[in-house]
Amino acid sequence: MQNPKWNTPASKTGEEFEMIAKTFQGLETVLATELIDLGANNIQIGRRMVSFTGDKELLYRANFQLRTAIRILMPIKHFRATSADEVYEAVQEIDWTNYLTNETTFAVDSVVFSQEFRHSKFVAYKVKDAIVDQMRERTGGRPNIRVTNPDLQLHIHIAEYDCTLSLDTSGESLHRRGYRQETVEAPLNEVLAAGIIMLTGWKGECDLIDPMCGSGTIAIEAALIARGIAPGVYRKEYAFEKWPDFDQELFDSIYEDESKEHEFEHHIYGYDINHNAVAIATTNVKAAGLSKEITIQQQDFADFKQPAEKAIIITNPPYGERISAPDLLGLYKMIGSKFKHDFTGNDAWVLSYREECFDQIGLKPSLRTPLYNGSLECELRKYQMFSGKFNDMRAEGGDIKTAQERRMMADRKRFKQHRDFKERLEDDPRERFTRKKDREDYRRGSKKGDFRKESRGERKDFRGDSRKDFRGDRKPFDKNKPVKKYGKKRYDDED
Repeated sequence: MQNPKWNTPASKTGEEFEMIAKTFQGLETVLATELIDLGANNIQIGRRMVSFTGDKELLYRANFQLRTAIRILMPIKHFRATSADEVYEAVQEIDWTNYLTNETTFAVDSVVFSQEFRHSKFVAYKVKDAIVDQMRERTGGRPNIRVTNPDLQLHIHIAEYDCTLSLDTSGESLHRRGYRQETVEAPLNEVLAAGIIMLTGWKGECDLIDPMCGSGTIAIEAALIARGIAPGVYRKEYAFEKWPDFDQELFDSIYEDESKEHEFEHHIYGYDINHNAVAIATTNVKAAGLSKEITIQQQDFADFKQPAEKAIIITNPPYGERISAPDLLGLYKMIGSKFKHDFTGNDAWVLSYREECFDQIGLKPSLRTPLYNGSLECELRKYQMFSGKFNDMRAEGGDIKTAQERRMMADRKRFKQHRDFKERLEDDPRERFTRKKDREDYRRGSKKGDFRKESRGERKDFRGDSRKDFRGDRKPFDKNKPVKKYGKKRYDDED
């Protein structure tokens, strides 16, 4: 994208400017902690976002290194508007020749929480009209709209009457890491998976187990955390790379910086009852170059045995919304039984949605954290397993809650006052799968329990850890290099 007049807050070398990192509701504090570690300033937590200030290097690092950010925005104008016409007028006050030429393609995304502005697409159209009308008046021509992969992506956010117009520095959502080659039905979002792991406090100090791993997202994100590998190493491109002031040398130095990477002395295990899911997870692990750190196997959680070493379980079982399982309530009852009898002395974390599913686990959680999985208000619950009876454990001076967990659980504001759970599962005849044949069909991956692959056209056949480098002259893959067991690569097949 060529524009001699290009002028954004990031154009002035060394100067700090405002940025906004978007995330899932419930992960804001995790994201703020990540930004502190990156050296961001003026950090302020909002709803599903964290604002901060930094320079161009921090902008690049935020996109490349943040695990719990969905995208990074750069505000160019804050204003108040009480009507669509006022939005139009405020957008026209910006000199758009600083950002666009008639050869530039652009798109406008909108997020609206307002009683006055009911339709987010209408707001986006008003922003687009204001830009096009100004460019036509000044130049006699106009830039074109391109919904997919535009040269410039704009984002308008309205909360009641407060409006923020921003440049989207990320482009495609940052949850699309680039390692996922195939997927099961309703896969866990990569950003949410990373956030869950970070909420547990696990950093690689023991083995990690996901007994219902699906496409392997939790296992892969855990391995990246344990190795200190930035989530952006697999990604093809960012929106800021198209900007006229893109600093290739600066970004290359960030991309090649391996100072935070280290060995992982333990191991990650992913299991699933469905053979299709196991095949998909294995493909994704190989594409990520993490076969040394992760083992994927087909196994029913009912066959799970007590690990010989200290371990943690982090899992996202079906909860009867987008995907289900034969005898869903029975599944959760079995989960509680395996935790109690075959995971003694360890901690387990479960993300789920329905209260009656949690009830079937039959164990008292030491911590409950509200999290949104898409539009579903879920909970991440922590279970501490101990041998014997609870009263005996307490009599011996034990406890299932730390002081910090007690403070967090006492904060009722973390939860909605009235949570809207669906009707009870036993009221839905579709959830009543109790026959042995149903479970056998689910294990084999047939129609009743099939994990359907998304239609993605042709796929490359990944064998071993070799894969194409889309970054041009990057470091070559060197299997004999000490400590580094893989090369940083970027891939063409993105979810």
